[in-house]
Amino acid sequence: MDRFDSDPRLSIIHADMDAFFAAVEVLDDPSLAGKPLIIGSPGARGVVSTASYEARKFGVHSAMPSVEAMRRCPKGIWRSPRGERYREISLLVMGVFGEFTPEVEPLSVDEAFLDIAGSLRLFEGAVSLARQIQHRVPEVTGGLTVSIGVAPNKFLAKLASDLEKPNGLTVVDPDRVQQLLDPLAVEKIWGVGPRTRDVLHDIGLREIRHLRQAGVDLLMRHLGESSGRHLWHLAHGEDTRTVESHHEVRSISTENTFARDLTPGQETEAFLRSAAEEVAQSLRDQHLRARTVRLKIRTGSFLTMNRSRTLDAPFQDPGRLYRVALELLAAVDLAGEGIRLLGLGAGNLVASDTPRQQGLFDDISADLRAEKVARLLDQSRNTPGILPLERGCLIDPPQQDAPEKDSIGESSF
Repeated sequence: MDRFDSDPRLSIIHADMDAFFAAVEVLDDPSLAGKPLIIGSPGARGVVSTASYEARKFGVHSAMPSVEAMRRCPKGIWRSPRGERYREISLLVMGVFGEFTPEVEPLSVDEAFLDIAGSLRLFEGAVSLARQIQHRVPEVTGGLTVSIGVAPNKFLAKLASDLEKPNGLTVVDPDRVQQLLDPLAVEKIWGVGPRTRDVLHDIGLREIRHLRQAGVDLLMRHLGESSGRHLWHLAHGEDTRTVESHHEVRSISTENTFARDLTPGQETEAFLRSAAEEVAQSLRDQHLRARTVRLKIRTGSFLTMNRSRTLDAPFQDPGRLYRVALELLAAVDLAGEGIRLLGLGAGNLVASDTPRQQGLFDDISADLRAEKVARLLDQSRNTPGILPLERGCLIDPPQQDAPEKDSIGESSF
């Protein structure tokens, strides 16, 4: 038994999948193993989602402009993100975490906090439990690995999980917290982004020990009372936040940055059709309905506009989502600019089994037909051995020598 397994203070785990998107691509295509793989769009306006560790050796990282990634790693292999596949594997991973404790707080598809206080005796201590998770994740996913931080609180656990990637296990000694923190750069603190980092650097604070030495009053003067005090506590390894395992999903959305600025028309409509299907499928998968449709538009000059409409009855029908999105987009004054980015989301969510109050003029039969079609699509997607069904409007027509005028109406779905 590890010496830390008998320490009840080690009650929080942060589990972080290693280069998750890239690892899933390698899982599905083993020929990519060991190669500099970049997930994102290599276009002039693209952004890196993530990169394999082989690509990271060239300095490629998430959120980097694709042109910079191409300059640093000219032989990088690019793959477009596959959100549905990543969510599918994420559900398996979160299921593994749930085998060890019911107190799981996902932060994203590839990382989560676990409160293991109630599971320590069952799994013979924190380190033993963490090692069992590291054994189960590749077993369930087919080979993916996870790095884990074990600590007395969320901040220290998240920091620790990043110290020994990939497939690392780092335990924070509760009696040596300050020795761990002091020499680390201030940006290692969870929540310190580029802007806060620059503020701290400007006043000469570059390492975590400098924050402690500067005093809380100085931090509050430069960062505000709340942020300054919070940072002060983190610099001392103090974090009272708990694992929130029962938080509600507030919204579901997807967005896309186009290779060139678009005007409203066939291409924007095609994206909204596909986005509506994706969001509606997520609603069904999570047994939710939405009341609010949200549209995000970013123009070529980076002006961002958000529009929304709340409907009388909750829905999970992609057709309704699509039609409302079209109406919202048509009402936006673009002032002659093109559309750089579009996003579609569903908010104001309720459980799908919540009784629905139909409007006086609602077409109940149409709603039932739409939901029956959706169930058939889901059934085909989840049945091994058959090709998944797709809506006709989402399938690109074959190329023709003399293309005819598009006959699909704007509300078809």
